[in-house]
Amino acid sequence: MISASVTPPAIDLSGVRLEIRALQPQLVEWRRRLHQRPELGFKEQLTAQLISQQLTSWGIEHLPGVAETGVVATIPGSKPGPVLAIRADMDALPIQELNDVPYRSQHDGVMHACGHDGHTAIALGVAKYLASHQQDFAGTVKILFQPAEEGPGGAKPMIAAGVLANPEVDAIIGLHLWNNLPLGRIGVRSGPLMAAVEMFEAHILGKGGHGAMPHQTIDAIVVSAQIVNALQTIVARNVDPIKSAVVTIGELYAGTAKNIIADTARMKGTVRYFDPAFEGYFGQRVEQIIAGVCQSHGASYELNYWSFYPPLINDAGMAELVRSVALDVVETPAGVVPECQTMGGEDMAFFLQQVPGCYFFLGSANPDKGLAYPHHHPRFDFDEIVLHVGVEMFVRCVEKFCVGRADRLSGGSLSAHSMATMPKGNSKPSQ
Repeated sequence: MISASVTPPAIDLSGVRLEIRALQPQLVEWRRRLHQRPELGFKEQLTAQLISQQLTSWGIEHLPGVAETGVVATIPGSKPGPVLAIRADMDALPIQELNDVPYRSQHDGVMHACGHDGHTAIALGVAKYLASHQQDFAGTVKILFQPAEEGPGGAKPMIAAGVLANPEVDAIIGLHLWNNLPLGRIGVRSGPLMAAVEMFEAHILGKGGHGAMPHQTIDAIVVSAQIVNALQTIVARNVDPIKSAVVTIGELYAGTAKNIIADTARMKGTVRYFDPAFEGYFGQRVEQIIAGVCQSHGASYELNYWSFYPPLINDAGMAELVRSVALDVVETPAGVVPECQTMGGEDMAFFLQQVPGCYFFLGSANPDKGLAYPHHHPRFDFDEIVLHVGVEMFVRCVEKFCVGRADRLSGGSLSAHSMATMPKGNSKPSQ
């Protein structure tokens, strides 16, 4: 077993019940095992195997091999009621880890550099807790261990495989450990949280020649430079300045020698936006600009443009539920960050297009421990103390959504036990 020593917490953990605090060593152990054995999208066999073994040991019904490597666990409550899904992504990134830690990646060129190992560990903790507290909630909780969030995307294949049906999911929640927030802060807002992700590749076709005889050529580098500049006018002059959007060229390749005018150039870029009304607009505008610049120089082009993920938009009601739970857990309004949008993308957005839900951020950065590198950095790591905070967040959401909604649907009154375990305001949970 990997060492799972726990350092003294740097945050107030009084909002986390004692039984969940006791899970912390196991959460750390799971997280570190996953971190040592990272796997890329749709190749998460070892990860899925660990998940399945743990679920089996707790007697939790689950289905492996969903969308290739995904796992879906189903935990019924004490009586019929609503169905709440919890989503946890589990894939890693093609990055060589540079951290010098005992649990560093043992898979060359692959690393958990975005916190998905933590997401999976948290979801396992939730599953273990709920399996032994089924009397505390009505309805059903489905935990979706999703492959391939980093690409090419596992949410759509899981939806196609029917994870939101049998039983039909009423709402869904998920979290992202977030090194852009201080340790223990919770970022939650209704409406757009993360951006749509669109990509494009353009191949500019000119005519090469000698650097001393430019009149005989069509300079692909000059054409590309004007395209790069012109693309920036889309946001600057075509998008309402009150709205947010980004057009970025991240790669540009051209030329073979300093005295040869390049006949071709290749560029790759990305587009981000929050407003779903922009769907289809940027692709059209990018091509108009590339075509116009090329025509003015006598060049031609080839363009591939595709949509990757839509905007991630939280349901107002579910965001309020998560916000109210967050206030119980952190016990101070300053611990909840409402304006926490990012132009990063997430395929959780596909689930939120199907059912109401909320995706939120859990601050995991701790500069005092050197744990503040950004996501996708080869030295990314996070303060593991937040793992059981994540479990508490999810468990309280289950209690508040499933108990409360089941009572409203039935028209009955909550049992004395349910009233004791359901958080209200800043009340303490049962220990």
